[in-house]
Amino acid sequence: MSQKLVCNCNGTMPLDGKALGVPVHQSLCRQEVGTFLKALDGSEPLVIACTQEGALFGELAEQADKPLVAPLRFVNIREVAGWTQEAKQSGPKIAALLALADLPTAEPVPVVNYESQGRLLIVGPGSQAIPWAEKLSDSLDVSVLCTAPGDLPLARNYPVYTGELTSLDGYLGNFSIDWDLQNPIDPEMCTRCGACIEVCPENAIDLSFQIDLQKCKSHRDCVTACAGIGAIAFDRVDRKRNAEFDLILDLRVDPTMRMSQTPQGYFAPGKDPFEQALVINQLLEMVGEFEKPKYFVYNEKVCAHGRNGKVGCNACIDVCSTGAISSLFKSGQGSVEVNPNLCMGCGACSTVCPSGAMRYNYPSASHQGKELKTLASVFTTEAKKLNQSAAPSLLLHTLKAGSRMMDALGRSAHVFPKKIQGLPAFMLPYGIEHIASTGLDLWLGSLSYGFTEVILLLSGDEDPAYREALETQSDLANAILKAYGFEPRVRLVMCQSVDDLQTLSKEMGLISERGALTPICPPASFGLSNQKRETIEAVLEYLQKHAKTMLPEGGAPLPASSLLGGLKINQDACTLCMSCVSSCPEGALLDNPDEPKLSFIEKQCVQCGICVQTCPEHALTLNPRLQSVETRKQRVTLNETQAFHCISCGKPYGTMKMVDLMLAKLGSHEAFAGAAMDRLKMCGDCRVVDMVKKEL
Repeated sequence: MSQKLVCNCNGTMPLDGKALGVPVHQSLCRQEVGTFLKALDGSEPLVIACTQEGALFGELAEQADKPLVAPLRFVNIREVAGWTQEAKQSGPKIAALLALADLPTAEPVPVVNYESQGRLLIVGPGSQAIPWAEKLSDSLDVSVLCTAPGDLPLARNYPVYTGELTSLDGYLGNFSIDWDLQNPIDPEMCTRCGACIEVCPENAIDLSFQIDLQKCKSHRDCVTACAGIGAIAFDRVDRKRNAEFDLILDLRVDPTMRMSQTPQGYFAPGKDPFEQALVINQLLEMVGEFEKPKYFVYNEKVCAHGRNGKVGCNACIDVCSTGAISSLFKSGQGSVEVNPNLCMGCGACSTVCPSGAMRYNYPSASHQGKELKTLASVFTTEAKKLNQSAAPSLLLHTLKAGSRMMDALGRSAHVFPKKIQGLPAFMLPYGIEHIASTGLDLWLGSLSYGFTEVILLLSGDEDPAYREALETQSDLANAILKAYGFEPRVRLVMCQSVDDLQTLSKEMGLISERGALTPICPPASFGLSNQKRETIEAVLEYLQKHAKTMLPEGGAPLPASSLLGGLKINQDACTLCMSCVSSCPEGALLDNPDEPKLSFIEKQCVQCGICVQTCPEHALTLNPRLQSVETRKQRVTLNETQAFHCISCGKPYGTMKMVDLMLAKLGSHEAFAGAAMDRLKMCGDCRVVDMVKKEL
């Protein structure tokens, strides 16, 4: 356990120390700071229920003689509970948040390393790029690519290139740039002596040392004047250029990298001088060695991307906004490849992955499950002590953006209680690295733990693909709940920006007016697994146990995006060639070595569709549905038929249907005319023997 220091912020929060089980201070960061200093001498970790003064407490801890037992941990109870309209009823929420801060931190994850030597390329019109280059050249190794002419400095203190940028990819410390040199003057060779300017009769050359080709009349006097240098060539063949850089400052109106989350080291601040200045400060700090978490874990063995040269699931590639995930096929077997340096940790890939091959690891699902179970159980326990009947709702949000919104909402609700609605007393906020990283397993798991609903707060800066993915997955979650007779309990709150308090306030007001919902089931005891399918199966079994309605025979239909479902088969078209069995990446389809029989285990199916694409007879179609847990575990027969036995040796080598089809398609071929037709009824070995006998 840890020491907990709770402050009512100069009496502005109605905190009940007796109910919370801790002393409540009034000015911990000022007159009572001695209490904090004394707590530093303790032998237990320290949790401080104040985020506003985190910098102050951190500085005081650094100056203390005794090293800390563990890093200080801060929890916000003021803006999310104490400064809301329902502050007096927020005791259970505060107790739950304090209990959450008392849990062990997540296990560390592997890191991804970057190294930057400060090689900066500024791309854009010369009139904008050159001034910034002049200011930064003393601090960084600057180069400039002018995409539009601008006066060049006479001193060659840094390289200046011109042309059209054709390719830009990479990340911090490893950017590769391609461009085409389009002007006859190559600024890499130009000494800026001005001889070309003096001799040009059309004044087509100025201090940008580029030729205005609309003015130029092809006298070529400039070429003669530059003969000793050789920087001017109207007939230049090799115009392609390439270079590598650590950092990119893109000042163009239409930047190359337009994704919502650009790679580390790439900045495109636009035209605003203020935004450009902010970026410059960041550039100056990006020299040296850096690291970031490796956000994902990939298990190729269960990946349903491709088999037998066919592409099945492409979900992670389609949703990734940074281009970090690409397709990789080797010997017909498909997998995906993730560039950890480009991955920015949104986690959307794990959300849409049907098999769990792509897993978010910052933190792990099992760690999040422990935290959510603690939040729900502590809230419920404390509410019962106070004779409160409300059960908790869960508000998931991106940690940085959502915390900023929570802080602003709480302050505004405190100052303008009649205009801005704060969080209801039963609404528990839970910050995650990125809102796109949360999915079906976490949402349904939370409902199983006793949360009455799961609300996803989108702050407006998410990539459109993330919003679409979350909407699709939430529809699937609600369809599963509906199949069990429950009302929809997962939904999105979409704000336009992190400053859009009106939308958030309106939503909180509606929820507060509606009141707390009733949990759909008693709190479950199982933990969330790091294996997505394992967690989903456990949750489905638990929800089925407490379902309000029985699943219909044949299963309840689910959306087309479902990762749960079965297969429909056209038995008349199926020849039992077993191509589908060899293509299934999850082992859901099985053959029988003793007889022509195709079997299926629905629990294993991830609805990737590779079998549908592989089937030469187009006999299979996906059937997204939810069947009972017991039915989904059973091995069922999709199709079976009699075996065809070789007319020579009697060995079974195919199915009656397959041989009939072969006879129909090949019977008219001259190679099988007459008595040779019998060869189609023989196994491969007997067919060869028969051909040799006929030749002899």
